[in-house]
Amino acid sequence: MSPGGRWVEPRSRDRQGADGVVVARGQPLPDGRGSAVVLMVAALLLGLALPAAAHDRSTSYSTWDIREREARVTVRLALLDASRFPWFSQPGAEETLPRYLADRLALAAGDAHCAPIAPPRRLEAPPERLVYEWRVRCPADGELSLRSEILLDVAPSHLHFARVRRDGVSLLERVLSDGDRSWALESEAAEPEAEAGAASVRDYVALGIEHILTGYDHLAFVLALILIEASLWEVAKVVTGFTLGHSITLALAILGLVSPDTAAVEALIGLSIALVAGENLWLLGGRPWRVPWALAAVLLLLAGAALLGRGTVPGLTLGGLALFTLCYFALLERVAQPVRLRWAVAFLFGLIHGFGFASVLAEAHLSADRLLRALVGFNTGVEIGQIGVVLLLWPVLGLVARAAAGRLVVEVASAAVLALGTFWFVTRAYG
Repeated sequence: MSPGGRWVEPRSRDRQGADGVVVARGQPLPDGRGSAVVLMVAALLLGLALPAAAHDRSTSYSTWDIREREARVTVRLALLDASRFPWFSQPGAEETLPRYLADRLALAAGDAHCAPIAPPRRLEAPPERLVYEWRVRCPADGELSLRSEILLDVAPSHLHFARVRRDGVSLLERVLSDGDRSWALESEAAEPEAEAGAASVRDYVALGIEHILTGYDHLAFVLALILIEASLWEVAKVVTGFTLGHSITLALAILGLVSPDTAAVEALIGLSIALVAGENLWLLGGRPWRVPWALAAVLLLLAGAALLGRGTVPGLTLGGLALFTLCYFALLERVAQPVRLRWAVAFLFGLIHGFGFASVLAEAHLSADRLLRALVGFNTGVEIGQIGVVLLLWPVLGLVARAAAGRLVVEVASAAVLALGTFWFVTRAYG
């Protein structure tokens, strides 16, 4: 057993003749029964996942231009998010959706609802987006407040970014969610600028924490990374690598220096989860050489399909991942402690996950003076949530390590994560 309390099993001499170890927990099941159980669990979980919706965390955006007691509102949301509604594919949805938006996204004066002057009209937008605009008129009396319940009935984790301009000045932003649906505009305007800025940072810290805690694909990736780590020091290095990776691309995307394709990024996040979980099973299963070659072959086939126009991930990207898979697994064969390479993998795939984090803020079109606050606050929140998850999981993994069936638990958990990652990749790239 290692100093960190993890089982370390000697590995027989491999094909290259290098001695090494495989970090595992507990004892393996005899006669290969563990592998059979793991395969059955993976197949079962993948089958159960297929009927589920493949949507990610959803976001919508609104801009309010308030002039005295009238306002013009423009709302943007993803076509994929609108498809969550069971009635969206039915006749008449093009009339139902704007009514729904005007009802669930409302401006109020005191207790009185600000009535639409005219029905919402659809504006031109990219094929994957929906944009609507309408005007409202408020009663003469009462403090103005904004309330959003968009998509909360079908997506409780939905986030709505609202931007408000009052009489041509005082541009304010707020993130509304299920736990914070209302925004009192008068009290916000009365806050000193310094206090309002501090509140904005706090809001984005909370948003970052909420995003990582409800970002199940990111949590699955972190779990896959730490399942076979031998000590808390190794976990710290892996988490640091992941943090550096996603912090870099998060900043680049939010600052507008790079603009990756969102659909491709979300699909690659699922693929990164599957690859890391597959690596866990490969290490625990004795490192059969057929596994990396099979993975590379599948990626090359998908790359060929992408060149023919199938899927959202470019063929060159999939081909590069195939080459990376072969090189990385070949390197693993030549090191005594493969877990020491995980920080590099965490960093590389963290670059992809950072673009996924950025998708939450990128379309908010934050003003320059608030962009840095949002970036620092959101990234800080992500790190707080991520560290909290790791600290919560690590004692549990320690208990698993000392259990008689510890290795089987790790294998089953890796198989579950592999199934989820595969499901997310397939549905996001080809669904």
